[in-house]
Amino acid sequence: MIRCARGRIETGIAIWPRERRESGKQDLFRSRLDQIIDLNHPLARLGRSLDWRFLEERFGAVYSEGPGQPPLPTRLMAGLAILKHTHNLSDEALCERWVENPYYQYFCGEESSSTGWRSIAPL
Repeated sequence: MIRCARGRIETGIAIWPRERRESGKQDLFRSRLDQIIDLNHPLARLGRSLDWRFLEERFGAVYSEGPGQPPLPTRLMAGLAILKHTHNLSDEALCERWVENPYYQYFCGEESSSTGWRSIAPL
């Protein structure tokens, strides 16, 4: 489980969460991350090279549904776990960096720049 000051993100707890798929759509009010970041950055390259569908299938098999368990995308949850472990971050530090770092957001499957946890999880 990853806890943030603005809310709580729980891992491994939803039955087949709605996965984000690249829409390719432009949003007049939000910048597409793939247009503003360096796509040769190590996190951008790693994010494109991982087999996210494999993770979705494997993790989806062990999810369970219940109150207070939001069906967040597997890529988001797996990406956060990978970033937390790789950079040895606390939950709070991970949340702060995710909000500020477009490379973290891109790695976790976001298409557009996000300004906070509200865009991925209701309070």
